[in-house]
Amino acid sequence: MAISSAGIGSGLDVQSIVEQMVAYEKTPLKKLEVRAESIETKISTYGEIKSLTSTLADITSKLTRDSAWNGVDIKSSNTTITGTMTGIAAPGTYNIEVLKTAQAQTTVIGGADGAAPLAKNEAMGAAGTIEIKVGDKTTELNILSSDNLTKIATKINEAGLGIQASIVTDVDGKERLMMRSKETGTDHSFTVTIDPALEKLGQANAQEAKNAQVKLNGMVVESSTNTFDSTIAGMSFSVSEVTTTAATLTVKPDTEGMKKSIQEFVDAYNELNDLLSASTKYTEATKEAGALQGDGATISLQNSLRMLTQGISGSGGAFSRLADIGIQMQEGGKLTVDGSKLDKGLLDLEGIKGLFANKANGLGQGGGIAVNFKNFTDQLLSYDGALNSKTDSLELSLKSNQSEQNKVNERATRVEERLYKQYSSLDAKMASLNALSSYVSQMVTTWNKSKD
Repeated sequence: MAISSAGIGSGLDVQSIVEQMVAYEKTPLKKLEVRAESIETKISTYGEIKSLTSTLADITSKLTRDSAWNGVDIKSSNTTITGTMTGIAAPGTYNIEVLKTAQAQTTVIGGADGAAPLAKNEAMGAAGTIEIKVGDKTTELNILSSDNLTKIATKINEAGLGIQASIVTDVDGKERLMMRSKETGTDHSFTVTIDPALEKLGQANAQEAKNAQVKLNGMVVESSTNTFDSTIAGMSFSVSEVTTTAATLTVKPDTEGMKKSIQEFVDAYNELNDLLSASTKYTEATKEAGALQGDGATISLQNSLRMLTQGISGSGGAFSRLADIGIQMQEGGKLTVDGSKLDKGLLDLEGIKGLFANKANGLGQGGGIAVNFKNFTDQLLSYDGALNSKTDSLELSLKSNQSEQNKVNERATRVEERLYKQYSSLDAKMASLNALSSYVSQMVTTWNKSKD
């Protein structure tokens, strides 16, 4: 709080004096601000740790599920035949020859069987009915004498029969009514019966519906569509054209996908380990310490993660340690993967699945590597877990630090106000004394002159 008149009476540089005194009062702020910056850095670092721990938790959770180890890779020797996994498909080889592809029924009326094509928008000229039978359901449509093909097509489409009606026009501008089943296969075929009164329509001319038909390992099977979704357990396959020779559809375990998932686990672990190492180390050459250097909770977390990678899986299978499939820990805690050894391990799918996904016993012990990691990371990330508890503690420290800074600033403000008040009082007294001194001097001078 600056007072512009302070120092006028005393002649002192009051503002400078007060500023120095206030600055002295604020000296503790420097340490508090440095401390706050350190706490904020720790909070930010723990935010990164939580994020990477969450990523690791997601990946290990994936490795605990059967779906991570039951995937298959489907390859076809002919691009017109493709396979898709729909469940748990057994590995095998299937020879597929496409005899017929599925076809929807198409029926054309108007100008067929000797009847002349209709002119555009030509009315029927007579009333009658068109009977359409789909499966066991028969629908009768009433046609007015004023109706043309467009109106008839609208009535068919609005009847909800699973049939799409449209108008086609030939090169001479004459119209015909085309009716096409919305779905392929004989299950969706239909018949059309035209009332003789509607003689302009003639008779219906149909292209029959067909089922897709293939020879699978010598056995003929059919489907109403070009997709066979219940022929082979756990997978479906689709065909797009007739083939002259059998194609080979090979189903084998998706070991590449499994290998990718394992590498994702290693990468996620390494990224978290690198962050923990950088946060807790002290670099002698630069005399710089990591944001969490000396923090016991962080060091304990890193040690626990490393122990999990070295833990023995209770799978009871061929593999009990990550090292058995070529995953080794290097200096600094980083994991490396021996690709050839991992490939060899993937030849024993049950063994490698057990290593990662074997369920823990009733006491929560003896689980696979991924199961143990998932349980540990879930605990870390829980509401009252170690990561949230540590972050909460740091947030409280930051809040306390801010409170201390506020106290220092408030105390400095009070000192500033008091000093200006004191100096203002001093200025008033000094001004009064100066005025008195001036008066006395004037009186003495006057008296001396009068005496002379």
